[in-house]
Amino acid sequence: MWWKPKAPSTRANRSWNTRFAGQIAGTRVMGYGSINIGGKPYYVHRLAWFYMTGAWPDDQIDHRNGWRLDNAFANLREATCSQNNSNRKPSREGRLKGAYKVGNRWKAQINLKSGWEYLGYFDTEREAHEAYVRRATEAFGEFARLN
Repeated sequence: MWWKPKAPSTRANRSWNTRFAGQIAGTRVMGYGSINIGGKPYYVHRLAWFYMTGAWPDDQIDHRNGWRLDNAFANLREATCSQNNSNRKPSREGRLKGAYKVGNRWKAQINLKSGWEYLGYFDTEREAHEAYVRRATEAFGEFARLN
């Protein structure tokens, strides 16, 4: 959502237009856009969903590409908490997701709703990652973020 320009009839409106018109509206809360309406804060992605569908989402809204400020309707989808978490970006940079070095072998594991599931030990990081990819695709479907 973007700030719209005000009628340039007053000095205050012209000043406002210079500072805000055309900029992303609202503030950032944990990386998400947020706008106050009537004194109550709303996440922009939830407002976008409401605007496009006419209904508030039942649970959460997931950003398909993981970018919290990309609120294009094509990038939004309804999700459960578990599905939304499965689409999170990996916390470790430079490593293949689901593969962990243990001694001179690689352990594959995945975090599911029921807890950690161990997928086995492998000789290479790539093999461990491939085991993770198979299980994540099976468990999370279209919400699986594979790396």
